[in-house]
Amino acid sequence: MAFDKMELKDIEVWDGNFAAAQALRQCQIDVVAAYPITPSTPIVEGYAKFLADNYVEGEFVMVESEHAAMSGCIGAAAAGGRVATATSSQGFALMVETLYQASGMRLPIVLNVVNRALAAPLNVNGDHSDMYLGRDSGWIQFDAYCPQNAYDLNFIAFRVSEDHGIRLPAMVHQDGFMTSHTAQGVHTISDDDAYNFVGDFKPMNDMLDFEHPVTHGVQTEEDWHFEHKARQHNDLMTKVFPKIEEVFTDFEKLTGRKYNIVEKYDTEDADVAVVCMGTSVETAREVATEMRAKGIKAGVVGIRVIRPFPFMQIAEALKDIKAIATLDRSAPGGTVGMLFNEMAGCMFNLEKRPMLCGKIYGLGGRDLTKAHLVELFTELQANVDAGKITTPLQQFIGVRGPKLSYL
Repeated sequence: MAFDKMELKDIEVWDGNFAAAQALRQCQIDVVAAYPITPSTPIVEGYAKFLADNYVEGEFVMVESEHAAMSGCIGAAAAGGRVATATSSQGFALMVETLYQASGMRLPIVLNVVNRALAAPLNVNGDHSDMYLGRDSGWIQFDAYCPQNAYDLNFIAFRVSEDHGIRLPAMVHQDGFMTSHTAQGVHTISDDDAYNFVGDFKPMNDMLDFEHPVTHGVQTEEDWHFEHKARQHNDLMTKVFPKIEEVFTDFEKLTGRKYNIVEKYDTEDADVAVVCMGTSVETAREVATEMRAKGIKAGVVGIRVIRPFPFMQIAEALKDIKAIATLDRSAPGGTVGMLFNEMAGCMFNLEKRPMLCGKIYGLGGRDLTKAHLVELFTELQANVDAGKITTPLQQFIGVRGPKLSYL
């Protein structure tokens, strides 16, 4: 069956959800198995509409839960198809069991996660609780800061994930409502160029290849389970980074848009810096520029690839910074924030170890304002001037009532 192509303007006004749906259309996904959940629903709705309008030659499978959605994706990927879906929050939590199945079976599924708070209390707005929940599931994880990133990173995710030297599933994260429902100008790629960049899907160990029968999801117990997991971890840490860098380079050649595993902004001569993810990166960059006009050498480090975690790249980016704050948009649940913890690991063996503090912010969609960041950069500069951390190691930004801190 032939499908129609869509003529796009060089710049379209899309929100993050529609940008992701367009990328799925242009990649010509074979199967999307999905169950809707706010705020990710428009991604799979968009794919279903494109399919109904003959812009996609594929299948849309409506299932009874998010667990079933990822299970359907696993079956379709094991059968030899290009597969994707989308979810958020409680739906993502319901998928968690199956995430480990997908990565352990080396199935190159792409999952768009529109980040949203986890209940209770029930909240449909964006924070990074679901993103953090999936970080040890063996998936590659990309982080979008805006609709343009949500569009671009889907193509990149398919290219990396489907490479026969990688064969690991990938998530593309975007912030709920702040990216998913915020319309911006998005530079597009033509249908032909987009598909040629991703390439034809080349199955590997697919169950429908009856000449080469395979078994998926076998039981290993103590005989081989350790070796299987160790190999999977080793491939994540040693093969994925070079492949991502290669694909980033190819994407820049195609579009002129440059991506880095760790995004650095004004860090070359910075004394203070914040490390953050998602939409907060763009806000922090704007405030850092303003702080420089006030005499504070401020910089920003954005994490583009969350898993595998880029320890060496982050350490290199921060090695000359004197004071750093990590911004975690997730309730730590009785410990320090994930970024704070991982950043401490990155910098522990540095010759010049910077001062490090952690900030919890924006839970349940609470705004991170420019005023919050001005106060934060000023506090970091005070630490530099004093030669020590002058505030608790972890604090909550923007919470009502008494200022909460820990350590």
